[in-house]
Amino acid sequence: MSTDLSFSSRRSPVVCLHGCVASSQPLASGVGLDVLKRGGNAADAAVAVAAALAVTEPCSTGPGGDAFCLFYSGDTGDIRGINGSGRSPQAQTLDLLEGRGYTAEAPPSAFDALNATVPGAPACWCDTVQLFGSQKLSLQEVLSGAVQLAEVGFPVAEVTAHHWAKWVAALRDARKELGGDLLIGGHVPKSGQVFKNAALAQTLKELAEHGKPGFYKGRVAQAIVDIINQNGGVMTLDDLSRHDSEVVTPISTEYKGVRLWELPPNSQGLAALLLLNILENFPQLKAVGHNSSDYIHVFVEAVRLALTDVLRYLGDPAHVTIPLETLLDKSYSQQRAQHINMDRAKEQMEPGLMTGSDTVYFCVIDSQGNACSFVNSTFMGFGTGLVPKDCGFSLQNRGASFSLRRDHVNCVAGGKRPYHTIIPALLTASATNAQKPQLLAALGVMGAFMQPQGHIQVLLNMMEFGMNPQQALDAPRVFVQYDYKTDQWVVNLEEGIDQEVAEELKRRGHKVNWPVTGHQRSQFGRGQIIAVGDWWNPNQSVTQADCLSRVLWAGSDPRGDGCAQGY
Repeated sequence: MSTDLSFSSRRSPVVCLHGCVASSQPLASGVGLDVLKRGGNAADAAVAVAAALAVTEPCSTGPGGDAFCLFYSGDTGDIRGINGSGRSPQAQTLDLLEGRGYTAEAPPSAFDALNATVPGAPACWCDTVQLFGSQKLSLQEVLSGAVQLAEVGFPVAEVTAHHWAKWVAALRDARKELGGDLLIGGHVPKSGQVFKNAALAQTLKELAEHGKPGFYKGRVAQAIVDIINQNGGVMTLDDLSRHDSEVVTPISTEYKGVRLWELPPNSQGLAALLLLNILENFPQLKAVGHNSSDYIHVFVEAVRLALTDVLRYLGDPAHVTIPLETLLDKSYSQQRAQHINMDRAKEQMEPGLMTGSDTVYFCVIDSQGNACSFVNSTFMGFGTGLVPKDCGFSLQNRGASFSLRRDHVNCVAGGKRPYHTIIPALLTASATNAQKPQLLAALGVMGAFMQPQGHIQVLLNMMEFGMNPQQALDAPRVFVQYDYKTDQWVVNLEEGIDQEVAEELKRRGHKVNWPVTGHQRSQFGRGQIIAVGDWWNPNQSVTQADCLSRVLWAGSDPRGDGCAQGY
């Protein structure tokens, strides 16, 4: 369908019948599609993609990071999640940090070894295959495509090459050097240059052969501990060996006939649900027009309200009590919505932690109707930049998300999971008399605090403005962030949003950054969507859409290198 937007879709949505994979790297999407064709299901393919992305996009992801998974069963309609985030070392206490002279005002460098938390991704990969996989393919078969990419080599994609160089430069500015396994002769690989990673291939082989012990015990574990301790960190072999994933019950909210599913804390999926609940109180969103000044003003104020709540309450539920039921109650969102004045930005809203991040999000839907929504990240580019000897991956710096304020819910403590930005999502039709929830889409937008904002923008693009998945991802976005240098909330507007809109937002009291162009557009995230049926079509309601027709519609973000592939 055509839309009257100033920002046209760059490509058509992918349409297919039997299975689909959407990721930020074409080679990784191909690896996942191959697993589907060999009899694997959506979970098997998602893990294959995760491992392939660790090879092709190490500046965003890898086995040294964390992962989260949402899985929809085509048989039962059940939706389950895996929290694959790691914990801080047991010795990583606030007393330890204060004893080294660090404070909330002067924390360790984001790239410090003290910010390395236990990598959760490898365990999440293993558990996803074991709990949700087809059982037709072994872990070795699932990971074989990634191993081959690492051994044979692959040409580095254009956007990836840019971010690879950017994060290496950031590490060098922090007087750190990235390990040689992730460079070519000490240099960053250029776009189109073939890159091999024999060390990562070996790590993946050991994980495939031995499962979780192949990573969390033995050679790899010792290498992780060695590099962290050599650089002033306090992780031990016991911290690694005791790690495990957590199977969790997703949280959700309803909006105009659909239900959005997110993972519970310590994931910030709660932020997306709170944001959607607040926006539900403004039924005129469609009428005011896509990316109009009224639309963006309401969205920005709702984001600020949602993030204020999340940053106040969200932490590791094993350490703090989080009032989820109260926060997700519709009456609470009605109260919060009353704080929004259409004529003026609210001056005071409590700011929180605002850090950057590079992440990969991807999704798979298979021929049995299973869906896997998956996100994997080393947080800030290469994370700490620490590369364990002969392992081929860098260690995340997710501990940089902890607060050093003793009374904060997200205060650092031993064996604690930090506030976590990465969130996958699923969408189903609201419950009816049907025997199981009807899957509508797997979706996600990566990128730190952009993620919940991205989830809701692409969802509204489809639901309110009738965009197909590719158009929903192509449309220019808004990113609301807190600038600590000026103590102000900043509204970043992507190119394609009218200058008149930017000027009107300034008049209402917003600090506006417009237009954001070029590679700076990465701050708006990189998303993927696979939808079942054309339920977003404005000529029919969600409940009327024949989502069981098995036609899959998919899109991949133009801000990245990726693509959707189907068969």
